[in-house]
Amino acid sequence: MSDDLRLDLFEGNDDVSVEPAPPPAPEPKVWSVSQVNRAVKGLLEDNVEPLWVGGEIGQWTRSRAGHCYFTLKDDQAQLKSVMFARDAALLPTDPAEGMKVRCFGGLTLYETRGDYQMVARRVEADGAEGLWRKAFEELKVRLEADGLLAHERKRPLPAYPRTIGVVTSPTGAAFRDIVSVLARRAPWTRVILCGARVQGQGASSEVAAALERLVASELPDVIIVGRGGGSLEDLWAFNEEPLARAIASCPIPVVSAVGHEVDVTISDLVADVRAPTPSAAAETVVPDGVALLAQVQRSPERLGRGLRRAVQRRRVAVVDRLARLARGIERRLTPVRQSLDMGSLALERGMNQRVERQRARLKGLGGRLEALSPLATLSRGYTVARTPEGRVLRRVHEFGAGMRFHLRLDDGTIAAEAVGPVDPEGTDE
Repeated sequence: MSDDLRLDLFEGNDDVSVEPAPPPAPEPKVWSVSQVNRAVKGLLEDNVEPLWVGGEIGQWTRSRAGHCYFTLKDDQAQLKSVMFARDAALLPTDPAEGMKVRCFGGLTLYETRGDYQMVARRVEADGAEGLWRKAFEELKVRLEADGLLAHERKRPLPAYPRTIGVVTSPTGAAFRDIVSVLARRAPWTRVILCGARVQGQGASSEVAAALERLVASELPDVIIVGRGGGSLEDLWAFNEEPLARAIASCPIPVVSAVGHEVDVTISDLVADVRAPTPSAAAETVVPDGVALLAQVQRSPERLGRGLRRAVQRRRVAVVDRLARLARGIERRLTPVRQSLDMGSLALERGMNQRVERQRARLKGLGGRLEALSPLATLSRGYTVARTPEGRVLRRVHEFGAGMRFHLRLDDGTIAAEAVGPVDPEGTDE
């Protein structure tokens, strides 16, 4: 045994000092499950800054309260995630299963179950417009199935509106642009603004309510609904279903003017007319006053030309109708005239035949009458004695001496006087 190692046997040795025994080791601290989960939650939340996490959507569900529960996964792992109702309400639509997304949020621990999860504040797909574009196409398909996008239901705008309703933000540049254009082109028009928020949650319902108030007033002849430019998310109020159906059911023609020319919204598709900008909408709803004045100044000349053309057309039409009428009458009269000619010939032949028959008959009766006429007897040398009154004297005793009478001969009448009866032997009595 080495010198530096000594063993003191102190039993029975009163001179040896004895050190006190060390105190017992303290009891280990025992953590509760809640404490552990709370500590881990604090470590995660305090040491991991909010971050973007990309992956595929799995098992997406939305509770009645509006909270959304899902998992983010890749080919090797998955991360449970939650998006609470306040943030989920800003989503245009729910992402589909298997859709590639990126989520922005923080990491935490759900203490009750000890589940490590991500609390997502934003969810985007296929770039910043992925979910917005998906919601846009879904709503477009629904509205198209209901016939709200059909061209046949679009109504024409009034040519000369007296009152124009505008639904937009009262503080935005869009309303100032509309008023400026209307004042320049048609200063006689009346503009009624019904203000509403045009961006953010609930803006779609406000715009729809403003539109309904204008309709209830029965004042506007046409309504402009719109706002200035922005991102797809900024313009999203005009891609929501309540506003789309309010525009489609509006009894007054609606012009949609949302954003810039490249921006196309659901409101543009269901409105009666789509204008690329608010300024263009103002130009669309009213005529140009300068051009209208020039048109009015040219009206007398145009009216004169129009009247002359109308009179010429009427004259040509009347001449044409008269010619057609003459041809029609000629066509109708030709067969009638032919029938009359044929009837006249037949009548003439019939009359001639009848006259010939009557002439022959009269000739026969004349011969018979002549044979019976006393004049025929006169022509044979006989005479007829008559009184001056015309009574025929047939007997000798009707003649008195000195009686005057008329003697009718073949070629005339002579006056005679009776001397007395004639002796049959040729001697006077």
